[in-house]
Amino acid sequence: ESVVVGETTVSLVAGEMADEALTKLVSACKEEGKILIAIDYTVPNACLQNAELYARHGISFVMGTTGGDRLAIDATVENGSHLAVIAPNMGKQIVALQAAIENAAKQFPGAFAGYKLDVIESHQSTKKDTSGTAKAIVSSLISLVEDSSPDAVNNAIEAIERVRDTETQLDGAQGRLQKVPSNYIDGHAYHTYSLISPGGDVRFELRHNVNGRNVYAEGTADAVLFLARRLRSADTKKRLFNMIDVLQSGELF
Repeated sequence: ESVVVGETTVSLVAGEMADEALTKLVSACKEEGKILIAIDYTVPNACLQNAELYARHGISFVMGTTGGDRLAIDATVENGSHLAVIAPNMGKQIVALQAAIENAAKQFPGAFAGYKLDVIESHQSTKKDTSGTAKAIVSSLISLVEDSSPDAVNNAIEAIERVRDTETQLDGAQGRLQKVPSNYIDGHAYHTYSLISPGGDVRFELRHNVNGRNVYAEGTADAVLFLARRLRSADTKKRLFNMIDVLQSGELF
């Protein structure tokens, strides 16, 4: 089966056909002196199988798919002969913000003791899982509010409110989110993190709202070039990377 994207025809393969197609593709790239890097934006129940597929063929990859068995996915890279950048968010500006919050949590634990953490996120209806970015940021923010024990982190993540219905997105969840423009209902990522004092008289809010997917495409291109440079230089001592590694390299597109 094939689909046409712009002026490019994309062949869809699965199972044994995928292995056969990748064997031919890997061979062709070697003959032509090209570096082959896969880009994976799929669904949580497919990303582990895909990672195992890349491992069998020694194909380095960039994975922005959230969910799945992360430990098992990481193991396919650490035990393989290829490289990978795996991150729940490929938007480099968002990742930089995430890193800043993580650093604040480490330096000022308990600074918001007694405050309530309220988190709500909105994405297109096709996104089935909770935002990986929200989970990561909540894991840091909880250290500002209370202890960062596994139970506290898990409870805070479980409390994240997901919005997937169009009416609530257009309405802005009655002020808890910024209203999503109707032309971006099928492609957006809105997050609001609120820290509320015990009496409710003080409120801090952090928001990051993305319309469209350009910011993720740019970060993905950075990650691909990051891996390509390491493969060309045979710098493969470290195999598994995230977007923080890409940012710290300074090798941005």
